[in-house]
Amino acid sequence: MKTFSLWLITFLLRIYFWLTLRIDAPGGLSSVPEKGPLIVITNHTGQVEVPVFANLLQPRRITGWGKAEAFDNLFLRWVFSAWDIIPVHRGEADLTALKTAFRMLEEGRIFGVAPEGTRNKTGILRRGLPGAAILALKSGAPVLPIVHWGGEKFLKNLKSFKRTDFHIRIGEPFYVKADGKVTGEMRQEMVDEMMYRIAELMPEEYRGEYSDLSKASSKYLVK
Repeated sequence: MKTFSLWLITFLLRIYFWLTLRIDAPGGLSSVPEKGPLIVITNHTGQVEVPVFANLLQPRRITGWGKAEAFDNLFLRWVFSAWDIIPVHRGEADLTALKTAFRMLEEGRIFGVAPEGTRNKTGILRRGLPGAAILALKSGAPVLPIVHWGGEKFLKNLKSFKRTDFHIRIGEPFYVKADGKVTGEMRQEMVDEMMYRIAELMPEEYRGEYSDLSKASSKYLVK
């Protein structure tokens, strides 16, 4: 049943995106590793990037966290279940969601995470939250930044029956490493370094909190 659901969702989305998007992704997503655990970090406008990435990354399957209340919607529950999206209760330490993410990575899956923590309707980067750094540090999985822009205009364009230019760029993979005890301040430094990797792939007007690339460092990031 899940296999059929995945096929149907993919089929419908590809038609939908063909009608509504012009995807600009030089080289496609061919540089994404074909196997093995991988954490994809990205900015999050919450419009179309999740289904676009889920389609373009095939045959590899991507999963991630989704707000628990979204599962109350029957359609979203069907889609999220097919994609193995992990429900997470925001505003609290959801250890079950974190452990499930580790298990998915151990199984060799791609795990997508937006360090900003919630969708950003403007597309301009906000300060990252440390959850992504914890996942990368504790799992030991490689991290790959994949960014996008243009999707923040999707709903507005859809209402005007216009196609949206959706741009995608891929960075270089890295690992998050640290010696000794890791403090809250260190985790924030880690995620800020990760966010700068996202920012450097985006046009200047989208970099927001991370506009000054001269402040980018690689204290905790290694190739």
